[in-house]
Amino acid sequence: MSKTDPGNYFEDFRLGQVLVHATPRTVTAGDVALYTALYGTRFALFSSEAFAKDCGFPHAAVDPLIAFHIVFGKTVPDISLNAVANLGYAEGRFHKLLTDGMTLSAKSEVIGLKENSNRKTGVVYVRTTGMDEFGETVLSYVRWVMVRKRDQNVEISEQFVPALEEAVAPDQLIVPAGLDFSAYDYALAGAPHAFEDYAIGEKIDHVDGMAIEEAEHAMATRLWQNTAKVHFNQFERAKDPSGRRLVYGGVVISTAKALSFNGLQNAGLILAINGGRHVSPYFAGGTVFAWSEVLDKADLGSVGALRLRLVATVDRPCGDFPGKDEAGAYADGVILDFDYWAAVPKRG
Repeated sequence: MSKTDPGNYFEDFRLGQVLVHATPRTVTAGDVALYTALYGTRFALFSSEAFAKDCGFPHAAVDPLIAFHIVFGKTVPDISLNAVANLGYAEGRFHKLLTDGMTLSAKSEVIGLKENSNRKTGVVYVRTTGMDEFGETVLSYVRWVMVRKRDQNVEISEQFVPALEEAVAPDQLIVPAGLDFSAYDYALAGAPHAFEDYAIGEKIDHVDGMAIEEAEHAMATRLWQNTAKVHFNQFERAKDPSGRRLVYGGVVISTAKALSFNGLQNAGLILAINGGRHVSPYFAGGTVFAWSEVLDKADLGSVGALRLRLVATVDRPCGDFPGKDEAGAYADGVILDFDYWAAVPKRG
């Protein structure tokens, strides 16, 4: 009997199934340094320990997206090793501030299954929870992924598509313990814009573009221990019409979030992921651009929160804010549509 694990195919999943993912991983300063090198992030809260302490934290703050990537990577061998594509996210909440030295582990529950009409693939919905070494929840989110069937003739008896919330409600947002923007240094952060300066419906072109090279996306994906074949196995990808390895969608998310610094310098701290969709596959070499729209605002007392829609495009500057047309179809070049809540300082 083989000791190797080929990963789960669509017919291997069951509603209610709980998957405990292997290999806990400890966050280190090395992760933070590599994250900066790979994506070019510049948010002061995650760049300076002194700045983080002035914002009420006892130590350096670590970008929540690092927790997202690490936990996501844990899930791949069990959920998406045989994936065609990761499709989207919803109901994501960051429960606890990520810190250097924290050890993350993950588990997932299968909450939905839907076979595709071609009978070659199906969509698996899972709710994933990332925990620290004490078993306390650090983040949780739902994602859905298209997975190949081992045998397209196998009948799938149990199918269910879960109803998911459009957005995390403001009263469900968790402000990290200790966060205090009363002494926020706007000059060091890079811009004077506070909660009061953003209007619902406002769109911001982040102007800058960044190309992602083959070596960079491979290193980034290995960093998070993501083993999905579509990112690494050129022999497998040769069977696809594109013939190219897909860039892990999280690389696009973090690149677009880093680009959003220009215009959202004070909105680096993500509190929740409302939804996200990888609209089109992205292949290395294309230049990524991004724009944001303010969808909503919430006063959380000590801080403000902006609900932001982050749209990324490839080889298409965002001056015309490409998104969806009246029929709901995405414009050419759109690769990411990402909806999240971010904490921002208030003047009042």
